[in-house]
Amino acid sequence: MSPTYINIMLAFTISLLGILIYRSHLIASLLCLEGIIISLFIIAALIASNIHFPLINIIPIILLVFAACETAVGLALLVSISNTYGLDHIHNLNLLQC
Repeated sequence: MSPTYINIMLAFTISLLGILIYRSHLIASLLCLEGIIISLFIIAALIASNIHFPLINIIPIILLVFAACETAVGLALLVSISNTYGLDHIHNLNLLQC
């Protein structure tokens, strides 16, 4: 396994641990989620460049589209929660209330 793949897997693992550790703030969770998505995108792009099958090149683009949608939804939630409650602490929110 090349050092590039090891570094990307390490970035994925650190981002995953970041979600588990910094889950009290929404912005920290969103940043760690973006790190996971970016590392998955890089891995998909590297695999697509090594496999010379023409239809596999669309997979990183689809992943990038889903990442953009996830970012937009996460930012909208962050703005909505910040405007409503004045902070981004997740443990203070009860999302089951009407």
